[in-house]
Amino acid sequence: MTEGPSVRRRPTIREVAHLAGVSHQTVSRYLRSREGLKPGTLERIDAAVRELDYRPNLLARSMRTKRTGRIAVLMPNMVNNPAPMLRGAAGAAHEAGFTVEVTAPEGGAEERTARLLELADSGRVEGILALAPILPAAADRLHGDATVVVSADFDDKMRGLGELSEAAPVYELVQGLAELGHRRLFHVAGDLEFASARARKAAYLDAVECLGLESVGVFAGGYRAETGVEAMRSLTAGRLPTAVIAASDGIAAGVVRGARDRGLEVPRDLSVTGWDDLEIGRFMPPSLTTVHVDLEGLGRRAMIRLVKALSGVELAPSPRPLNQVIWRESTAVARTV
Repeated sequence: MTEGPSVRRRPTIREVAHLAGVSHQTVSRYLRSREGLKPGTLERIDAAVRELDYRPNLLARSMRTKRTGRIAVLMPNMVNNPAPMLRGAAGAAHEAGFTVEVTAPEGGAEERTARLLELADSGRVEGILALAPILPAAADRLHGDATVVVSADFDDKMRGLGELSEAAPVYELVQGLAELGHRRLFHVAGDLEFASARARKAAYLDAVECLGLESVGVFAGGYRAETGVEAMRSLTAGRLPTAVIAASDGIAAGVVRGARDRGLEVPRDLSVTGWDDLEIGRFMPPSLTTVHVDLEGLGRRAMIRLVKALSGVELAPSPRPLNQVIWRESTAVARTV
């Protein structure tokens, strides 16, 4: 008789307690909330949980406590979901012993709100994290036991809101270019229907004025590489900039192409910056100076709020800032004009 593959037995709470040198009651308390436990005790239990790869038995817990151990994440739509944001949210939930289901109803805030209320009343989930707007009146219509956290970082068209429209890195880019000797700048903005595009345009104009620099203008278009090409074509030969700040990496790629069409070499004749830190930008010739957006950390922070509300567990946030300027080869000392 041939034996089948062995099935790894799930470690028990008593095994965690034995390895950590504490009672199983202490581990049970740890799983409910970290509050009130000594730092040394927490460290030993954390280490034991990692070593044994312990995961709470959610079915047993549900039978004892009527809790499901499940969290629902509501998104605007499934086509444009930012995967890093979901990865960050799901990772935080799993660390706390929860499982995650993702739902993206067709329609806008009204349909999403109806789905949220349905989930809250179903008893299937303990918490709901909404990463898109819901109707303001939803809170008055919640009757279930589910805890709800709304972190609306995108609207129904996946346009960034809140922290995602923060534009402080633009000032850092302009200042860095000024330190490289650039005095004549150009901004290629994205679609100005986006709050982020409007904020970056305003930040660019403020930075140029504050640092006493010259702007040859702002060219607004869509978030397409063609916008960068068109922007470079629009410039008069007598007033070419020495640096271009593009609202996205895609636009920046178009700027590089448009510069080449005009006989300009990046970064010898023109420095170029983007925004988003897309992987392809690291391999462009030259590699692209850009702004990294920590979408994974944004999703993690939102889920941390929900986990804290559900269980009292305080997970570590992402160590990275939301926006971080990454200097690469596409920026250099300004050419002599």
